Amino acid sequence: MAKIRVSYEYSEAEDKSIRLGLFLIACGILSLFILGFCWLSPTLQSLQSKPANCTVVSVLRPEEMFECIFTCGADCKGTSLYPCLQIFVNNSESNSVALLHFDEQQLVLNPKCSYVPPCERDNQKNRDSVLWWEDYFSREVSSQVFTCFFNQQRRPDDVLWRRSHDTSVLLHCVLWPMVSLLLGTLIVLLTVCARSLAVRAEALQKRKFSYEVCQDLSASGSSERRGHKAEDPLTNSDPETSSSPTRTLPLFAVPVRRRDREH
Repeated sequence: MAKIRVSYEYSEAEDKSIRLGLFLIACGILSLFILGFCWLSPTLQSLQSKPANCTVVSVLRPEEMFECIFTCGADCKGTSLYPCLQIFVNNSESNSVALLHFDEQQLVLNPKCSYVPPCERDNQKNRDSVLWWEDYFSREVSSQVFTCFFNQQRRPDDVLWRRSHDTSVLLHCVLWPMVSLLLGTLIVLLTVCARSLAVRAEALQKRKFSYEVCQDLSASGSSERRGHKAEDPLTNSDPETSSSPTRTLPLFAVPVRRRDREH
């Protein structure tokens, strides 16, 4: 029997779905690397800080002024000044005095000050923002115990009022790249499996069709052979008897001898 050949070429829709799956896989891997370097590492470092109980020891405002950069448009930038606010607290982990910072970003911006205001063009607005927080910690928080975050290994002389990153950032950094990666892999696998099943179905259909054709050919051949063997009954009789016809006599016929001609 001849070998049945089927087409393994993908259709246009299948080709597009495979390209979409590969694109999602590439996006998942790329986003996993980008988010891992940009967000995952700072989040893990932030989660290393342990919570502690802090109490305000003193609130100071030195005379030193610091510069900040403000923006007033696409091509408009400038510098303004803001006063430094220093809040010293006592934490329960180390039982020592440390400088309080609002979060890790402000600690990186200015390690000497507790609060860095949003930079405004007007210096007075920056000053008013700092004075508001000075009054808040001097009057309302000074006699209260609040939760702060302390990291003995990295910065033993600094504590954070709140974390810049929490476990939700860690979840998003891992979840969405994995979703994109798994979705792209699923699309490619389903497309390949669907094509494989279609090829098998096509092969089975062709094999069934060829089997039916062979059955029809064999049935027609056997009927023709039977037709050649079956002949007319007259031709099936003995040739000797058929070639010499016999003369039948009546049932009561009596043979009569001929008289000799003497005369």
